[in-house]
Parts: sequence; structure tokens; C-alpha cells
Amino acid sequence: MAAPTLQQPSFLLANLKADSTTKTLLQRCQDLVKIIDEYPAKELHSIFPWLVESVFGSLDGIIAGWNLRLLHSRSHEYNTAMEFLNPSGPMMKLVYKLQAEEYKYEIPVNYLPGPVKACIQEGVLPDCPLFHNKLQFPLSGLLTLNLALNPFEFFMFNFAYCLITPKSYPQGQHGSSTDSAYFVLVDTYLKYFLPSEGSVPPSPFSDSRGSVTAPSPRSSTVSFAGYGVHSPSLLKHHIFHQPSVNADPAAQEIWRSETLLQMFVEIWLHHYSLEMYQKLQSPQVKEPFSPTEEHVLVVRLLVKHLHAFSNSLKPEQLSSSPSAHSHTHPSPLEEFKRVVVQRFVQQKLYLFLQHCFGHWPLDASFRAVLETWLSYIQPWRYTGEKPNPQPDQNRTVPDKWESFVQENLLMYTKLFQVFLNRTVRTDLVNAKNALMVFRVAKVFAQPNLAEMIQKGEQLFLEPEHVLHHRQPRGYLTPSQGGSFLSSRQRVMTDMVFRVKSHVYALEGQDCQYKQMFGTELRGAVMKLIQIIAQARQTAKRISDHSSEVAANKSFMSWFGMGSSELNNTFPGAEPEESGECLKKTHEFLDRALENLCQIFKLNQGQLTQLISNLGSSQDDGNCKQLPDCIQGENGLILTDLGRRQILSGLRKFDIHYQGDPELQPIRSYENALLVRLFYRISSLVNERFGGHMNALCSRPDFLGRLGRHYLADPDSTAKLKQSPLSRRTLERNRQPRVSLRPLASYRTILLLLLFYVLGALLSFGPVSSTLLILTGGFLYGLLMTLFGDKLKTH
Repeated sequence: MAAPTLQQPSFLLANLKADSTTKTLLQRCQDLVKIIDEYPAKELHSIFPWLVESVFGSLDGIIAGWNLRLLHSRSHEYNTAMEFLNPSGPMMKLVYKLQAEEYKYEIPVNYLPGPVKACIQEGVLPDCPLFHNKLQFPLSGLLTLNLALNPFEFFMFNFAYCLITPKSYPQGQHGSSTDSAYFVLVDTYLKYFLPSEGSVPPSPFSDSRGSVTAPSPRSSTVSFAGYGVHSPSLLKHHIFHQPSVNADPAAQEIWRSETLLQMFVEIWLHHYSLEMYQKLQSPQVKEPFSPTEEHVLVVRLLVKHLHAFSNSLKPEQLSSSPSAHSHTHPSPLEEFKRVVVQRFVQQKLYLFLQHCFGHWPLDASFRAVLETWLSYIQPWRYTGEKPNPQPDQNRTVPDKWESFVQENLLMYTKLFQVFLNRTVRTDLVNAKNALMVFRVAKVFAQPNLAEMIQKGEQLFLEPEHVLHHRQPRGYLTPSQGGSFLSSRQRVMTDMVFRVKSHVYALEGQDCQYKQMFGTELRGAVMKLIQIIAQARQTAKRISDHSSEVAANKSFMSWFGMGSSELNNTFPGAEPEESGECLKKTHEFLDRALENLCQIFKLNQGQLTQLISNLGSSQDDGNCKQLPDCIQGENGLILTDLGRRQILSGLRKFDIHYQGDPELQPIRSYENALLVRLFYRISSLVNERFGGHMNALCSRPDFLGRLGRHYLADPDSTAKLKQSPLSRRTLERNRQPRVSLRPLASYRTILLLLLFYVLGALLSFGPVSSTLLILTGGFLYGLLMTLFGDKLKTH
């Protein structure tokens, strides 16, 4: 929009709104670039909230905005949006231009994550400094409470909230792709504001008023408080009586980095508190928030980048003690790198992952959650070093990561136990599920990792000694009599304190810790090994059966003369059940067993004996049995054992069509026109002579038996008993009827055609051939009536 003369803000906003419905995205962005360059901050202030909403959508999801989560690189609008929203692009220039002034923008407290909103509504100060000194109390009270954010905070809040806003996607589209504009922008912002090399580029506009408050980092020597334990200060007291806090000039260097990270963590991860999670264990409590696969993929991107950001810390800064006096002080960015993972991410990510492990559907989409967890517990993968040529399985975890493992002990042990409980309820015959088990076993089997976890558990179980007073340091300083402790004792005591602080902060002071390498979990691992072994056998049996059936295929199968299980498929079958995928399943589970034996130091001989005993006890006859059930009032009811048997593929119900046989869907080996024609003829005959046929089949003599052979389905009762139907359905009697549908089968047509050709070669006419066919059919029925029962008994 050309602007030779400055317009009033109201007219400027009205023109922009009108252009949003008539102009293309490229034209609108070109107009906005000119407006941002030419207009002063006072005029731009009035259009900023509308512009942010038009880009990211409204917080309630009614306005879609630019649909960045659906905008992909193949779209012609992709480059336009990326250039406009680039960290050094026009939109961020507008943010910095407004940031230089004292403008504030309001966000309703109702859109904050659940725990933060609950704290504010209860009058308690949230633990995140991002929300301090930002609350505004209207005259009407707490119900319409708002946060007053500066332009950068307001922009980042809307950008982060865009990910969790419910969206109604067009049919055939979804938002889980990692090449969407939103995903790429998150990656771009992380690399720009949390750089692994260099520093954050300065703002093009100076903030002379010091309106931006950099949250002062907590001392690293102070232990983490229990989650949800906040300051008892009331919000009103905090807002109206706390003096204005101006940021330390040195901290201004990273205030944007801290703001971006805190906003991402709060909006994406802080949806669960320890108290809220404990309440969620009750089935009556409704989930407050359910993340999507797209959400989890973005969280994984955040985790991976934060590891790379933290690992880029200079070695001298990493090894130096924060309390040590030195002539060279670390820069704020270096200090930020040192504490970023433990202080800002660990606690909220732990509860986020624990919720996902417990509530995510038992399907392959859990892979996103799994890989996020595995990315967090393997920070050594993101050091920026050249990859070692040896495979991951043989790559030893360096000793320098021992402190990370200890300070994140629950991330390894508790989440492994939750994963174990989840896995035993999963269909491991599915190759994607088997792959997830293999991935976890492979990660934990890395040399030196299990020993680090065991040492961390031993430290947690150490008696507290001097720790029972919960001193701010884990060891006594010289002024407190620390000279009586040896250096080794001080280091050990400090390690014990750090592990205990971590566990108590994440699980509460009264937590009941279960050892990963204890007796109870070892039993659970043995149970998983049995399930894995069962799934291996099932996958191998199905794969072998598929190979045999495929080898027996012939040209005649097209006419329906082959087995009905030629393709080994059933309605609703998954592609993972193909022979190739089942071979992968067997491979994944084999390697998972090896890794589990390595992690828990299981005896290979006992494991082999366990698997061989399991194999000998499950012969083919056992596999054909029904799943474990109990007899209920209305039929069979599955037990927990029966459900596991179905999930692992050990047993299954024989599924048969239970409706009217004449109304079954037309098969590929049947002629649709003939099926419909013969159905009409059969219906007319059955309607007219149904009474006579019923009387004939009711006779107890030979004629009755002969009539039942031709007019009734002798196997209907047997089929019905093979699945858990209600008693009323089991007792249903099928009425005698004439069925001409078999004549519509291509197989029957082909056989009749061949028989008539053979008759022609033998000088039989069509009438003679037809009489021979009818005679043969009658004689076959006569013999089956006379000797059928004896043959079945035999």
C-alpha cells in the first residue's frame, strides 16, 4: 500500500483489513513493508495486535490467519511468509520499533497454561519470571484479568500459541509435517536467538527506556524447589508494591533469548503440574490438555536445539565452578548455556512426557513422543563433534555425561518403567511397534550408560547424613565446619544432594522410588521378554504361512478356485501385516532381546530355555484355540489374558459373516449381474414355496434329511459358536431356502463351461449335459445324506 501521506491510525487499520480480503499475500506483505518503514511507532502501535492475529490466527482458533502449520515449501506463498517473518525481516523490525517505546499489549489470563492460570487465580505468584510484573487488575476483579506484554513478548506468545490452537484442517491435510512454514520458523528462531556459535544479533532499535526486564537467573547453588511450591506472596502485593525492576545491562544481551525460551516452554510444555498429574491418575478426572503429534515434533525440535546450544559452551566455562572466583567472568550467554536445560526445561518436559506416555493411543504415532524422550536423554548426540565411524551400539557414553544422567535420573528410570508398562499392552507383531521397543533397548544398551544409571540410583538411596536439614549446599562450607570432610566426601555428598534434589523436585518429597535395576522391575522385564518371544513366534508363523500361500498361488485363483486366504488379509488389515514387515518385526524383536539381556545382564542360557519352553508349549493346535474368555450372561467375555493373546497375535476369534448369506457383499470372484438376477429368482421361489420347504426339512425321515442337505446350511450352527455372540443370536434358526448364488461364481461358470465343452466332444447335446449335471448333483446329495454323518464322525 503506497503511503505518500500519513493516514490516521483508524483509516490505516481499516484499509489493511479491506486489503486482506482483496489482495494476495505477496501484495499485502509488500504494502506492510512500506508501512513499517515509513510510519512512526505511534501509528504502528494501533495495527500491531490486528497484524499479529491476522498472521498467527486468533487465540480461540476462530481466525485461521496465514495457516503457517499447513503452508509448505511447495506452496507459492511459502517464501513470501518466510521472508516477512524472518528474525531479521519486516515483522521483527516492527516488533523492535515498538519495543523501543513503552507500548504494552494485553493477553487474557484464560489463555495461559492450566498450572499458571490456576496460580494466578489463586493469588499465588507463578514460578516463571516471565509472568512477573505483567498482571493488570481491572475494576471488575480477577475474572477479566489480563497480562500486559511488551511487543516482543506479545509476538512470541502468539507465535507459540499458534501451535496448540485447535485447528480444523481441510480434508486430506494435516499439520504434522516437519517441512511446514511453522516448523521451519521455529527452527529459524531457535538458531537466531539461541545461537550455538557467536552471539544474538543486537536489536536495530535501542531500548533507552529500559522497559524490558531480563529475568534474573537463580543461583545454580540453590536446589530446585518442589514443583508447585510457590512464594506465598499475594499477586496484588507483588504488583502494586514491588518497585520497577530494571534489567542488568549485561543481561540485556540475552533477554530476547530468555524470553523466547520461556515462552516456548510455558506454552508448549507447562500444561501439567505435579499435583495435577497425581489427580489425573483417577479415571474420573478429565484431561486438561492433550498434545498432538505435530506439537510433540516441535517439542523434539526444541529439545535437540537446546542440547546443541548447551553443548556449545566453552570447556573452560563448563568446568569452572559458579562459586569460584576468577578474573574472567563468563558472558551472560555462556552462563545461560550452562543452566538452560536443567533450569528451564527439565521439570516441565518430564511431566509432559509422563503424561504422553500414560495417555497416548497405543499406535505407531507414539514414535514422536518416544523420539523426543530419546533425544533428551542422549545429549551426547548433539555435541557438534564429527560422528564416530563405529556404530551407535558400540559407542561408549563418555564419563563427562555422568552428572547429566544423575541430575536427570527420573528421565531414565521412571520413564523407562512407564514405557515398559505401556509396551506390554502393545501389539508387538506390528513392525512399527517392534521398532520402538528396539529403539529404546538400543539406546539403554549403549556401553557405560546402564552403569551411570545404577550409580545414580545408588546415590539416591544413600543415607542423607547431613542432608536432612536440606541445606542450600550439599556439603558443608569451611565456615560451617566443612574442613573436617575430605574432598572426596564433599564431592560425594554434593552428588547425593543433587540426585535427591532432582527426584524430590519432580516427584515430591513423599515419592516412592522404584529402582530400574531392582527385583520388581527385573520381573517386569522378564514378562516383557516373554511377550517379545511370543510376538516373534507369531510373526514368524504368519510370515511362513504367507510365504507358503503365495507359493501355492496359481492362475486358477483369479477365478476363486484358490484359498480364500491367498492374500492373508481381512477387512481392516494393515500394510504392516505383509510378509516383508513381519520379517522386520522378527529382526527388531531379536535385537531388542539381545539389548535387554545386555542392559539387565540376563543369563543367555536361561533366556534361551525360556524361549524354547514357550515355543514347545504353543503348537499349531493351541494357536487355533479361542482367546481366554469367561461365560457371561449374554455370551463370552474377554479376560485380560485374552486381550493380551489377541494383541500379541497368539489367538483370535474366527470371524464369519453372521447376516443373511444371500445379502453378503458381492465378491471379486462373482458376477454382479448374475448375483442380483439369481437373488430375485431365489426370493420368488422361497416366498412361494417356503412353507413346503419348511415342512419337508422338519420331517425326521430320509426325505427330511435329503431336504435339509439341499435347503439348509449344515455348518451355520458350528460357525456361530466360534465367536462370542449373544444367546439369542446363537439360538436363531435359519429358514430352509433355495440359494442360486453359487451359480454366479466365475469358478462355477468356468466348471460348467468346461463340462459342456467336454460333453460336446463326447457328442452330448446341451440338454443331455444338463441332465447329467442334475443327476450327478442328486446322486452326490443322496450319498452325503446316507453316509455324511459317518464320514464326519470318522
